[in-house]
Amino acid sequence: MKPTLFVLAAGMGSRYGGLKQLDGLGPNGETIMDYSIFDAIRGGFGKIVFVIRRDFEQDFRDKVLSKYEGHIPTELVFQAIDDLPEGFTCPADRAKPWGTNHAVLMGKNVINEPFAVINADDFYSRDAFAVMGKWLSELPEGSTGKYSMVGFRICNTLSENGTVARGVCGKNEAGMLTDVVERTEIMRVDGTICYKDENGEWQPVGEETPVSMNFWGFTPDYFQYSEAQFVDFLKENIDKPKSEFFIPLVVDTLINSGKATCEVLDTTAKWFGVTYAADRPGTVEKIQALVDAGEYPNKLF
Repeated sequence: MKPTLFVLAAGMGSRYGGLKQLDGLGPNGETIMDYSIFDAIRGGFGKIVFVIRRDFEQDFRDKVLSKYEGHIPTELVFQAIDDLPEGFTCPADRAKPWGTNHAVLMGKNVINEPFAVINADDFYSRDAFAVMGKWLSELPEGSTGKYSMVGFRICNTLSENGTVARGVCGKNEAGMLTDVVERTEIMRVDGTICYKDENGEWQPVGEETPVSMNFWGFTPDYFQYSEAQFVDFLKENIDKPKSEFFIPLVVDTLINSGKATCEVLDTTAKWFGVTYAADRPGTVEKIQALVDAGEYPNKLF
């Protein structure tokens, strides 16, 4: 069975402004998602599932899904902040979504095969999809607790226009993830890559350190583990308005408890995207350069 690609597209993109997932950046108005879907198709994925907010469903169907008809099957699921397990009620003052792993949980009723998770607004490159598609496709049937992530070098994932959030990773000699910690503020400080720790202090990190760009590979049992951990998370954090249930939090817990392994799939690819509005011109130029080099056709779909 071909793996599924699960695209996290529920965010408004507050730092960038507007629905950045629908922003045309390619020569014919292609979005970053269009390039991801194109790369996923040639990487062997068989279905695309998008998680979005229901209030822009029609806009999304008209501007996004219509392009993929005849190319690959697609499906929509919806994330809402009041979609919580039984026994929990969303606080009235909660405005922030519950995070990436809450979004992943929205796919539990439509994904029954190995799947990859990506952000809608990150350009991952053809190689990343080829590596992940191959890894997922070669999993023995019925595998459980077999996870992977594409590990980008941190030096290839920075924005010139502000801080970025990344899962900073450690791995052992066998290439297996040993820990992943979500760092929400990473940037160069006086030429050195640093992240801001829990005490607000800048800590240096090596240029080649692998980081998660939220390109994960999972077997379907991940949903059950996530449901259980989300209950525990809410018990401790439901009244914290800025708390988020991140994918790295769940993965880190599972690998350290011995319930799962996570292989780090190495890539030298350079990430780019539109974290900030000032990132847009550079992203347009980089995409055009790839088109000019023949990596992508002038028109994708």
